[in-house]
Amino acid sequence: MATADWIVLFSTLLIITLYGVYRSRSNQTLDNYLLDGNSAKWWTVGLSVMATQASAITFLSTPGQAYADGMRFVQFYFGLPIAMVIICLFFIPRYKNLKVFTAYEFLEKRFDLNTRLLTAGLFLVQRGLAAGITIYAPAIVLSSVLGVSLNSMILLIGGLVILYTVSGGTKAVNITQQYQMMIIFLGLFVAFYIILDSLPQDLSFSESLEVAGLSGRMNVLDFSFDLNDRYTFWTGIIGGSFLALSYFGTDQSQVQRYLTGRSIDESRYGLLFNGLFKVPMQFFILLVGILVFVFYQYNPAPIFYNETVNEQMQTTEYADEYVALQAQLAEIQTAKSDLLLAYADDKSETITALLKSSFAEEDQIRKEAKDLIDVAIPTAESNDKDYVFIHFILNNLPTGLIGLLLAVFFCAAMSSTASELNALASTSLVDIYKRLFDSSGSDADQVKVAKILTVCWGLMAILFATIAPLFENLIQFVNIIGSLFYGTILGVFLVAFFFKQIGAKAVFWAAVISELLVVFVYFQDWVAFLWLNLIGCLLVILIAFIIQSTNPKNIIQTA
Repeated sequence: MATADWIVLFSTLLIITLYGVYRSRSNQTLDNYLLDGNSAKWWTVGLSVMATQASAITFLSTPGQAYADGMRFVQFYFGLPIAMVIICLFFIPRYKNLKVFTAYEFLEKRFDLNTRLLTAGLFLVQRGLAAGITIYAPAIVLSSVLGVSLNSMILLIGGLVILYTVSGGTKAVNITQQYQMMIIFLGLFVAFYIILDSLPQDLSFSESLEVAGLSGRMNVLDFSFDLNDRYTFWTGIIGGSFLALSYFGTDQSQVQRYLTGRSIDESRYGLLFNGLFKVPMQFFILLVGILVFVFYQYNPAPIFYNETVNEQMQTTEYADEYVALQAQLAEIQTAKSDLLLAYADDKSETITALLKSSFAEEDQIRKEAKDLIDVAIPTAESNDKDYVFIHFILNNLPTGLIGLLLAVFFCAAMSSTASELNALASTSLVDIYKRLFDSSGSDADQVKVAKILTVCWGLMAILFATIAPLFENLIQFVNIIGSLFYGTILGVFLVAFFFKQIGAKAVFWAAVISELLVVFVYFQDWVAFLWLNLIGCLLVILIAFIIQSTNPKNIIQTA
């Protein structure tokens, strides 16, 4: 990278970090530190909610997901607007009227301490793991650029996030996220324009999409009802709705964002803002990946996008086979380029069929290369989806814009990780420390404890990031972690809201049993992971009903 890129990258990160520290320096009370004094306006709430979900994984992995698998990933988000409406109607009024710091406080008022501790514990486990991944993702970027160790980059990113999150709490998170989202949107639009400008001059935007469509990558909707397919319309609408309900309605990293709203209406408007713009934003990010795919149909593309692995393959006994595959790919790409030029003038069935065959041959060669990598370097990750967009940025963007796009990754990582650390510390303090150990400390003492807990969770996230391997695709890994826990937590909340005849003991043991069953179903690989949200939720409700019916004298609490 050129000097200008480094200046753009580090000045962006430094200015946002220092500004967040400066603007939030006066936080002294626990209410200010955890909830920003309930002073946030709806657009702050909306941007904060969006920034918390849109981590670096979103911008790092989603374009690669589109490059490899097309636009159908957008179906994953179809249930989100439905969930936003439900949360606005049922969740926000209860949380705001009870004046809780965390979502799990509500569960003790409705059930008992054990239920509160169980759900808080499940949140801490899954969100603690996810925080490590949100640090790990951008660390890949910087380590590949600098050529230094991945762990060093993890420490750097984690340290920056800990710095302003500890110093300013929720106010620092909210303030910085507004500017981070501005950088993110600016970077995405610039990338989109640059890619379009890099395509052949006589290739229009619609023709670009047509080329992508020949490879099957423009198939947005899939109405097949296949429980093993992760990305279908029904998986997105049903499984996605339950995942979004769980994430936005019960995950403290999101609940804390809209609890800062100055009123119920401000919180609702912020969530509805997210519901309206999240799906178009994801569609746009996927579209960027589609254009990267089209770009590489007219320009030389590597057989594998992780250059480090490519270099390692040259030193193995399989180097000759790997080089042969690269040569085959080059031949296919050359022939395909000629076919694409012919297709521009003649869209006959013959040329269309030849092009589709070329796409299939190229995909097969890449699969053979990945299989060879698995054999030659068993410790290497043979999935390169997360490297596609990075490779394009580093090799094709002009000086200065490379730094801007890298700043997008880091801003996204910092915003989502800050929200996670902030929520982890809040839950640990309010639901664990204050409830079990010390509830009589002054505001100043509790703020100090919250800062210590933020540091501890930051260090835990850094530790997990150093040992976390790529799991197929980073964005899928995070969603898999969430799906293992979210359904159970959501089931407990739905029982609390809508089934007043079910008591504390019934819902507690239903949650324990359901969580064990969800983990079992996942490892048996019976269904796509999104369905685990629905399965966990329904199991909690069903098992709680059964247990309650055997013990009807169980005392019912209400909230």
